[in-house]
Amino acid sequence: MTEVSDAQIKEAVRRHYADRVQTQASCCGSGAALSCCGGSSGPNATLHALGYAEQELAALPEGMTQTAFGCGNPLAFAGVRAGDVVLDLGSGAGMDVILAAQRVGPDGKAIGLDMTPEMIEKARANADRAGVGAIAEFRLGEMEDMPIADASVDWVISNCVINLSPDKARVFREANRVLRPGGRLLVSDIVASNLPPAVRADLTAWAECVAGAIDEDRYLDIVRAAEFEDVQVVERADFTEPYLGQAAGAPPDPARQVKVSSVRVSAVKPRA
Repeated sequence: MTEVSDAQIKEAVRRHYADRVQTQASCCGSGAALSCCGGSSGPNATLHALGYAEQELAALPEGMTQTAFGCGNPLAFAGVRAGDVVLDLGSGAGMDVILAAQRVGPDGKAIGLDMTPEMIEKARANADRAGVGAIAEFRLGEMEDMPIADASVDWVISNCVINLSPDKARVFREANRVLRPGGRLLVSDIVASNLPPAVRADLTAWAECVAGAIDEDRYLDIVRAAEFEDVQVVERADFTEPYLGQAAGAPPDPARQVKVSSVRVSAVKPRA
């Protein structure tokens, strides 16, 4: 089976999300792999299931919940305070940045990082519509090489995005670099074990949040290796059934149990 390169993966992901924002579709696909948000009876029902409170959704610009999905609310357990600086990796259309901006207020800053120009443009417009354009800032760049100064943010959050990176270790090293001592990492992501090789090599499955998902234990080990402490899963949801239901054409090996989960991972950068 032909392996895909890091460059091919990044280009497939970039095209996928550029298309989603241009067509006003959700970030989730309808292909062979599990989408990053699973099924539900409607967009808000999905977001409620992923940990977004109704008051948070009500504070967003009209129509934004139709195109903003992930695998969990990274701010659900965050103690973000007024004046904090929050960095959202893979900020997409800006939903989590807007919610963070509303928490940090005018004395803080919410920064969104995304590698898709179309998403950056959409996010800036959404932040202006939400009335937080002076607090929210969006930068074009990649998670593996963040255009963010050393030790300059209090929180690094992400929503179903780090699984898209072919070099997760570098992403977490960069997250540690930009965090201030004592700063916190809180990310929602997809982890998976025993995925069929056909899925691992499928660029569409990469873009739809599954092919790049790694085993949970390995994921946590990578976070620890990036010199974070107090690394733990604070919430977990099983996504195996919707994955198996959508993996048409790439059936799992019955001798190996496939497991797909959404996890919320918390960690802290040491103070010294």
